[in-house]
Amino acid sequence: MSLYAKYVVPRLVDFGMRHKSAAQIRSELIPLAQGTVLEVGIGSGLNLPFYSSRANSVCGVDPSLELLDMARKRAKETSVPITLLAQSAEETLPLEGQSVDTVVVTWSLCSMRDPLRALRQVRRVLRSTGQLLFVEHGLAPDARVRTWQNRINPVWRRIGGGCNLNRKIDDLIRSAGFEISELEMKYLPGPKPLTYTYRGLAR
Repeated sequence: MSLYAKYVVPRLVDFGMRHKSAAQIRSELIPLAQGTVLEVGIGSGLNLPFYSSRANSVCGVDPSLELLDMARKRAKETSVPITLLAQSAEETLPLEGQSVDTVVVTWSLCSMRDPLRALRQVRRVLRSTGQLLFVEHGLAPDARVRTWQNRINPVWRRIGGGCNLNRKIDDLIRSAGFEISELEMKYLPGPKPLTYTYRGLAR
């Protein structure tokens, strides 16, 4: 791993995801998490302040040790018990099947090498009565925007820690065996190739 990927990218990710529109979405989505929670790609822990008393515990998974260090600091400011695991969600999760009530994934599927494999792990550990809460950026519906997403994606992926602009998030989630019951898709403020957002709930 390069020094850029190890030290610079985690700070860029933390800074870039602290914008107002992302915080607004977090404030609406994260309090819906309940029971035993798994957060896939917990990153620097920006979701942690938004968990409510409905969450009994949160297990956060992320491969970046630098981002997990930031998450540990934020975890000290929440009353919900937090466990952090340094691994990719694409690896076998050290959780029993059907042991989780809610899975949260926010702005993480874009940067996984094999997001479908991660989602299948999520499906394995999620109870049949559980819920997947997600918000991700991805492929836009407008042809002109898609053209730019595909054009700049190779460079963006290199400078953005593996982040991809052109993944069709709803198709990925359905391909892993989930049924999406709620879905909102729209552009957030900012450059359109970077901000087309999928937000919803799946079971």
